[in-house]
Amino acid sequence: MSSGLILGIESSCDETAAAVVERGARTLASVVASQIATHARYGGVVPELASREHLRAIVPVVRAAMAEAGVGFEDLDAIAVTAGPGLAGALLVGITFAKALAYARGLPVIAVNHLEGHIHAVLLEERQHAAASVSPTLATKTEASRGWVTHEGENKDEPALALVVSGGHTHLYLAEPAHGAWRYRLVGRTVDDAAGEAYDKVAKLLGLGYPGGPWIDALARFGDAKAVPFSFAQIKTKVHLGGKPPRTKAAKSAPIADLDPHFMFSFSGIKTAVLRHVELNGLREGVKARIAAVLAGAPPPKTKEQALALCPQAVLDLAASFQHAVVGDLMKKTFAAAESLDATRILVTGGVAANRELRERFSAEAQRRGARVAFPTLALSTDNAAMIAAAAWPRFVAGEYAESALSADPSLALGV
Repeated sequence: MSSGLILGIESSCDETAAAVVERGARTLASVVASQIATHARYGGVVPELASREHLRAIVPVVRAAMAEAGVGFEDLDAIAVTAGPGLAGALLVGITFAKALAYARGLPVIAVNHLEGHIHAVLLEERQHAAASVSPTLATKTEASRGWVTHEGENKDEPALALVVSGGHTHLYLAEPAHGAWRYRLVGRTVDDAAGEAYDKVAKLLGLGYPGGPWIDALARFGDAKAVPFSFAQIKTKVHLGGKPPRTKAAKSAPIADLDPHFMFSFSGIKTAVLRHVELNGLREGVKARIAAVLAGAPPPKTKEQALALCPQAVLDLAASFQHAVVGDLMKKTFAAAESLDATRILVTGGVAANRELRERFSAEAQRRGARVAFPTLALSTDNAAMIAAAAWPRFVAGEYAESALSADPSLALGV
């Protein structure tokens, strides 16, 4: 009899993660080894260093997850691993380890798209809440025996518009349950920087820590969001390209030219606008001191006094204005897409989904419109392996196993 246990492995960027999830609905263990300290001094992820750290962490992280779950490799049904998108070297560490372990244990490997994993981070959270609401004890036994999140369970779900927003991605997908699995249709995406990447680069410009999201979010609480009037121009089709997709980041992985410009994002412009504002208003003063404080281990400020000790009020206002504009653009286009597609259910996921202001404003707007919005927990917002194992469960049920030639695909696309 199937145990329903899948070991998930995630190594697409700068977190080495392993998790054991039962039937895509209950997390038995989730372990993440972060590389923030390694990359902080550079203000961003260094691919070569990321690969090296994955090599160091992959074995102890998997062992820790199995120990935390209290299961052995003989109890597993399959091993799921992120196949892309992501950093090639980082992905290869996870894939190679997963394939070797699966071969040694006679288990199938399930390849998972990282973006699909983020969507299932929200679905996993919803499934765990649903199971727990039945009964704390039944959540561990009865639902598992009934095949929770099998074909029947998935078909009871409903379509949702998913915003995947992180350091490497800003995508809108229409996610629809189909015959026990999920299918995805790309609705919108960024044509250049991802929202999280803009956060990181603005934080680096201001001398703040990496990742930039938590720092900007912390400072924004104490600033005036209307101090700097940032705005976003509507993205227009490039006539000179004759309908061909522009040569932008990951352009080959998505048919940009076929998407509605109203649901497209661009964050390179606001990044440049922040740079100009800093230069014109002399806000570079204190950057070196802030960098020194961050490298010394100073955490993001929690009080107005701590914030002012780190930055002048003008920098706090700039952070608040930047965040207000970015969240506003994400919200405007997401709800416009939801209205266009008659979607009343919205999933917001990815690292930026941990942002305080984003959660507050999305929740308020959804309530105003009579829509439902769901977020993963903070732990499941950033890269983790529980979401990979959860996304693998429908594929396991359908018998969709990876071939032995599985390798990393840094530009792996999701949906059509």
